[in-house]
Amino acid sequence: MIHEKPEDQLAKRLKRSLATREVRGPARSRKRDSAMRGRDGDKGAHKKAGRQRKASRSAHQMFEKDSLEILRSALDELEKGFSQLPSAVTPIKNKKAFEKVILEVAERLKNNYPYFHPLYAGQMLKPPHSIARIAYMLAMWINPNNHALDGGRASSAMEKEAVAEIAKMFGWQTHVGHLTGGGTMANLEALWVAGQLSDEGGYATGANPGKKIVASEQAHYTHSRISSVLGLKFESVACDRSGRLDIEALKGVLDNGEIGTVVATIGTTAIGAIDPLPQLLELRKQYGFRLHADSAYGGYFTLVDNLSAETRAVYDRLGEADSIVIDPHKHGLQPYSCGCVIFRDPTVARFYKHGSPYTYFTSADLHLGEISLECSRAGASAVGLWATQKLLPLVKGGEFAKSLSAGREAALKLYSKLKADKRFITAFPPELDIVVWAPVAEKVSTASELSRAIFDEAAKRNLHLALVELPTEIFDLASAKMERDRDTITCLRSVLMKPEHKDWLGRIWEILDKSASEVVMDERKK
Repeated sequence: MIHEKPEDQLAKRLKRSLATREVRGPARSRKRDSAMRGRDGDKGAHKKAGRQRKASRSAHQMFEKDSLEILRSALDELEKGFSQLPSAVTPIKNKKAFEKVILEVAERLKNNYPYFHPLYAGQMLKPPHSIARIAYMLAMWINPNNHALDGGRASSAMEKEAVAEIAKMFGWQTHVGHLTGGGTMANLEALWVAGQLSDEGGYATGANPGKKIVASEQAHYTHSRISSVLGLKFESVACDRSGRLDIEALKGVLDNGEIGTVVATIGTTAIGAIDPLPQLLELRKQYGFRLHADSAYGGYFTLVDNLSAETRAVYDRLGEADSIVIDPHKHGLQPYSCGCVIFRDPTVARFYKHGSPYTYFTSADLHLGEISLECSRAGASAVGLWATQKLLPLVKGGEFAKSLSAGREAALKLYSKLKADKRFITAFPPELDIVVWAPVAEKVSTASELSRAIFDEAAKRNLHLALVELPTEIFDLASAKMERDRDTITCLRSVLMKPEHKDWLGRIWEILDKSASEVVMDERKK
């Protein structure tokens, strides 16, 4: 009898698996309605008043609530799937206490910035789509765990299907991958696999264990921390004036022969810069390093139709990376936390192989825990993602792609307004949907102070921006006649990632304009 190696068995199973209201307030009683009509004697007037009250509620409504009715219907349908079981409902024992606590929760949650609103244009915070929110909530009545099929049969299948759609978006028909607790864990797994690989066959199979991980100075700080956790050496490489990894600087590092993996950031956190992937792919041929694409923020932009030609060239070759990270909880319209890591070579699944005496026993099919470093993972995340991609397919020209294009269009329009305004200095056009700028002043230090003042003034007017500290080299200070009295400048930053930002840009600019004027006026009074 021929005995297969465990990794060969895992590869076969992997291959099989891949083939595989509006809430309304209490209604008035008929008796009360009748009495009111009798007193006023004008039924039409009361109908009109009712419409006015409804319009008033609608005008002040912040949250979509109609989907709650659909949730109730879906919950009734889900319940039918377990009708063969005896009833075992655990009732709410003290509804008044229950309600009191929930209302207290609502009160506490008021202490937040309005992340869901178009006037929040600061950090990378985007509300989940209604279908993701409702699908996630529906799954909570089951509370599946996608570590093993024992804990999440349906949700595990949905995760495999959803991840396969993401891989397909990058042109991969075969892959291995799964959802994670976020981009940090996804990048950790990608770099962990890189560290496990030998150099046999060059970049086609991996990089030397123990060799350095390199990423640009604008890459997410998590890569340095992850490398430390994994016991791998890490080095930052300088950026060019556009905030991208500098190719010449990278060549100097590569010539030392100590680099095992290069991280290409596809959408840096601070400015949304895109590292020059085509040039990196050419260098990979020469130096034989492993190439990991951290597209946690920018990955979904491969679907949009309004990128610059240079940026488009990056996305056209993104599928040539050895591994890719993308965060559905950013532009993928998902609740936190939902990251994703995928590998182009499915055989790297062998590094995850492990045994467990108390899981993986209900099915010979692939359990997601067998290809993941994480154990327990929320199956509800997979359900929300699957439902969203079912409603909004990951295709060019589709509704989802158009929503990303709308955010980018808003960013381009804001950039144009800022560039034309002599009060501000801009660095470069946004590659995705992130815009950075600073007030013009005699000195960089003064400009930094003004940025903070405008940030505070705009917040008072309900426009929420962000601040970012950037190297002064990315700005043409000479043209603005600004003295460089420090190496970094505090800039204003806006992430226009909501499609609604396109229609709200006029209001955003109006507030920014007034805020800047107020700050400049106060500065002149000093």
